[in-house]
Amino acid sequence: MSPKKAADEEHDDEEMDYEEFEGTEEETLEDSGGDDSSVSGIEVTDLPGVGPAIGKRLAESGYKNVEAIAVASPGELAAAGSIGETTATKIIKAAREMLDIGFETADLLLERRRTAGRISTGSKALDELFGGGIETQSITEMYGSFRSGKTQMAHQLCVNIQRLPEDGGLNAKAIYVDTEGTFRPERLVDMAEAYGMDSAKVLKNVVWARAYNSDHQILLCDQAMEMATEHNAKLLVVDSVTSHFRAEYTGRGTLAARQQKLNKHLHHLQRGAEINNMAVYITNQVMSRPDAFFGDPTAPVGGHVLAHVPQTRCYLRKSKGERRICRLVDSPNLPEGEAVFTVLKEGIRDV
Repeated sequence: MSPKKAADEEHDDEEMDYEEFEGTEEETLEDSGGDDSSVSGIEVTDLPGVGPAIGKRLAESGYKNVEAIAVASPGELAAAGSIGETTATKIIKAAREMLDIGFETADLLLERRRTAGRISTGSKALDELFGGGIETQSITEMYGSFRSGKTQMAHQLCVNIQRLPEDGGLNAKAIYVDTEGTFRPERLVDMAEAYGMDSAKVLKNVVWARAYNSDHQILLCDQAMEMATEHNAKLLVVDSVTSHFRAEYTGRGTLAARQQKLNKHLHHLQRGAEINNMAVYITNQVMSRPDAFFGDPTAPVGGHVLAHVPQTRCYLRKSKGERRICRLVDSPNLPEGEAVFTVLKEGIRDV
């Protein structure tokens, strides 16, 4: 081969688009599973630098629409698409410009927040405490000791989400990630029959998965966010969010790694809740503070990392008989307060 011909071929390689190395012309977005329509009507392959091959890898990693790409970090997108961080940064910037993500006036934000749905808890007192029910586009955390009603509330929400909006539901499905093995479909049947609902249909509208470790839990939650639009799911339950983290990371030496991993997991849940207009309900375990000589020694697990992420945080505690007390500990727009409810065979009800 002559030196001139070799130089020409090398020059051609430099000018060749990187997409040509990633796949063949026959690859299409349909083949990649990227046919999920974007909320904005913009397809992922409309972004500069994203062709069928990269679009396929992004779709397989859960980035099926422009909205998901716009709120991603360059490191995450680079790993998902097997591209450089510089390229990922350009793609994210283009996505944000297409969606016009930036500053906006408060009246526009208020109008968008009105699209958030509310899920009834089954108790009028609790619904009033939450300003109308469990809100979508945000995370609601319930922490308390065993038998305080956290899991019963999760089951009730899985049933109520399927009811019509005028009955306190969103006419949608629920996804349940079970980390403690406490999910019981029999409870769904009891609660559905109490409302006169078809129990067989209710069971089919709840998608359940058991998480066996923290990595599996994170994977299942990521898959749940991918399934949300396809299955019309408006509720994701994680019961409980800290169980595996608490069991796997023991001792002060692993605390930093645990908190960093938990923090990233929670932020992924928050991002998915906003993108999919979804309610994320998480339960949390508690610990006892032996140095607390006055007041309630019960404290939630997870520390400040967990405390900062959920928009609504509640403390559940047992009372006499089947009565439970829910205290609203933290919310950006709701006042602190308490509500008393009871747990019956029919589900969550007012006293």
